[in-house]
Amino acid sequence: MINFADFLHWTSIIAQDAAPAAGPSAFMKTIENSIWIGIGFCAVGGLFTGILLLSRIRKKRFPGAAAEQNFLTEIGECLDKADYDGALAVCDNPGLWDKALPQLTQFAVQARDEPMKKLRQAVVDRFERDILSGLERLNAWVGTAIKTAPQLGLLGTVLGMINAFAKIAGAAATGVDPKELSADISFALWTTAAGMAISIPLIVIQGTAANSIRKLTENIDEGTGILLDDLAAAKTRGSA
Repeated sequence: MINFADFLHWTSIIAQDAAPAAGPSAFMKTIENSIWIGIGFCAVGGLFTGILLLSRIRKKRFPGAAAEQNFLTEIGECLDKADYDGALAVCDNPGLWDKALPQLTQFAVQARDEPMKKLRQAVVDRFERDILSGLERLNAWVGTAIKTAPQLGLLGTVLGMINAFAKIAGAAATGVDPKELSADISFALWTTAAGMAISIPLIVIQGTAANSIRKLTENIDEGTGILLDDLAAAKTRGSA
C-alpha cells in the first residue's frame, strides 16, 4: 500500500517530468501564474460588471419620488384629455429615454387598442424581458465572480501545499531549504486571501444591486398600475 509520503514523492516526480526542458519548477510555476491571472480576471471583470450594473439601475429609475410623481401627473393630464400624442411626446424626452417607466408608458399608449387585461400582461412581460432580464444577467455575472475567486484561491492553496509537501518528501534525507518552503506556503496563503478580498466587496455590490432591482420593480408595479388605470379610464370615456 502506498502511504502519503510516497504519494507526495511521486507527485513531485510527475511535476518535474511534465516540463523537463524548462526546469523542475516550471510546471508548478505555470499553474501558479495561471491562478493569479484567473484571480485578476475575477477582480477586474466582477468590479466592472458590478459598477455597470449599478449604473444601469440608476439610469432606469427616477432620481426621486417627486420626479416620478410629476411624470405620472403629466401623463395623467394628457390621458384625461385623450391626448395620446401628447403623452407620447412627454415620453420622447432625452432625459427620459433610459428610464423604465417612460419606456413602458410609451409602449402601453401605443398598444392602447388592446384589451386592458391583455395590455396589463404585455406591460409586465415587456418589463421583465427588456429591462429586468438584462439587469439580472449582469447580476449573475457578478455572482459568478464572487463564487470563482475564492475557488481559485482555494486551488492555489491546495497546489501550494502539495508543492511544499512534495519538496519535503523528496528531500527527507538532506533536508529542505526553509526559503523554498516559505515561498510555496506564502503562495498558498496569498491566493486564499486574494480570493476572499475580491469576493467580499463584490458581495456588497451584489446585495446593493439586488435591493435596487427590488426597489425598481416595486416602483414600476406602482407606476404602471396608476398609468394603466388612467389609460383604462381614458378608453372608457372615449367609447362612451
